[in-house]
Amino acid sequence: MLNATWLETFVTLTETGHFTRAAERLNMTQPGVSQHLRKLEQQLGQSLIAQEGKRFTLTPAGEVLRDLGLSRRTEERQLRESIMADDPEVGEVRIACSGSFAQLLYPRLLARMQEAPRLLIHLEAAPQDTVTCGVLEGQFDLGIVGQNSKHPRLNAQPVGREELCLVLPADAADDMVTFASLEDRGFVAHPDGFAYADDLLALNFPDAFTGADRLKRRTFVNQIGQIPSPVAKGIGYTVLPRSGIEAFSGRDHLKIVALPHRRYHDLWSITRRGPEPTARLSTIVQIAQDTARELG
Repeated sequence: MLNATWLETFVTLTETGHFTRAAERLNMTQPGVSQHLRKLEQQLGQSLIAQEGKRFTLTPAGEVLRDLGLSRRTEERQLRESIMADDPEVGEVRIACSGSFAQLLYPRLLARMQEAPRLLIHLEAAPQDTVTCGVLEGQFDLGIVGQNSKHPRLNAQPVGREELCLVLPADAADDMVTFASLEDRGFVAHPDGFAYADDLLALNFPDAFTGADRLKRRTFVNQIGQIPSPVAKGIGYTVLPRSGIEAFSGRDHLKIVALPHRRYHDLWSITRRGPEPTARLSTIVQIAQDTARELG
């Protein structure tokens, strides 16, 4: 491979047409310029200049090498510009979060992609442990999780909080809600529903509630977008984060019960520690923060 320093010296020499001026521009001595030229000629086995007194002309090999050097300069400049350019509307961002939050976040991401046709956004709904591991391994650029993992290789920032809600059909009389009335309806179960029920129902019905594993189940749904559907049709009740309710297309057929004790889960954004986030990632983090604030 050609020595990049020697090549730059040679290109500068061809531009100035003079050894002394080339040395001044490069902050070198004139013998140093001559030495770089000789080393290039030895490496290539070709004379690069033909001297005529204090002047010189390029040999055919010298003209080819000059053109190569100028081309490399252009490529390096383009590389630096590409590295330095941090366009918030260009590139890919990979995000992971809960399914309920993804439903609320995705329409806002779609709006962003409409504004920025060269922006690629990958959104994946996943359990919290999967989100955290994915960010640590570089699979995701951004994760939204329900707690600060305090992992030493992660940056965690609070972005808001989300209420855990008891959901009934819109025509239900929520002022008459008791644990017994919920049992009469039956629980619309889902993968996270049992943990949610243990959290919220134990807080509000401490004397009657004996654990989610003992709830009377009406049905089970594992598709996050479909969990509110039975409730909207008057079948059972469920417990969901507010994002899973607000994103549901039949939201007007649902009622969030005003319980004596409200329960909130914090929302955190997590990214890997290291260089400053790209402009496109910072923009997406802001969108996630704005979405989370609407829930709090």
